[in-house]
Amino acid sequence: MAMLCSFGRIFLVRPAAAIPLRFYCASSPSNSKLFVGGLSWTVDEKSLHDAFSSFGEVTEVRIMYDKGSGRSRGFGFVYFATAYEAKCAKEAMDGKAFLGRPLRISFALEKVRGAPVVVPRLLNSEESRN
Repeated sequence: MAMLCSFGRIFLVRPAAAIPLRFYCASSPSNSKLFVGGLSWTVDEKSLHDAFSSFGEVTEVRIMYDKGSGRSRGFGFVYFATAYEAKCAKEAMDGKAFLGRPLRISFALEKVRGAPVVVPRLLNSEESRN
């Protein structure tokens, strides 16, 4: 099924029944995984765990590292036992300085494999004239 948007571009749209509901949801209320951005290069898993453990039971901490250099990529994930603890931690820590840098915290999106990716087709100058 094709759909024409207001800008004159055509998008391919799959029927709603074929796309899982979670594809549309940015963060579910039961999400207990936080994305933590703006990490200092010196942050390790232990210091991040200690910083968030006052808000509840931290079950896992992951910092993403560059494969080539082994240096931190500046972001990671903090997993809580409950969604309520994650919400409290997000509200308290978002924008706060941690080791000299302000943190950007949001609920982590689940990686959806096999979901459709819609990429708008850009018209070149000849097609736009027709």
